[in-house]
Amino acid sequence: MRRWTRQTLFALVLLGQPALRARLRLGSYAALDQRVTLRYSLPAMSATETAGYVSHHVSLAGRKDTLFSDDAVVRLHEAARGLPRAVNNLARQALVAAYANHSSLVDDKAARQAVAEAEAD
Repeated sequence: MRRWTRQTLFALVLLGQPALRARLRLGSYAALDQRVTLRYSLPAMSATETAGYVSHHVSLAGRKDTLFSDDAVVRLHEAARGLPRAVNNLARQALVAAYANHSSLVDDKAARQAVAEAEAD
């Protein structure tokens, strides 16, 4: 005779910003927080990783030549603190600034404008 055991298998993946980790530590979520068995925090990118990240996204868009100058990437990396979403947002704003300046290259001037615009928000 085969004996069946009744089990409830459940797996949940929580992804979020650092605020999620802080919220889980609140008393009302203590039971859930105690059941989290694995935690991982994605570290910020280094300047070299940011340059590769920007270059990769530019190539995915179909651009073969240089679009962002080295000094622009450094400025974007520093302002974004290496956080991918912030790099994306600043790079997009720098592209718009370069276009407004009638420039085919996102240079330090466009990057400075993007950072200033982001800081004004």
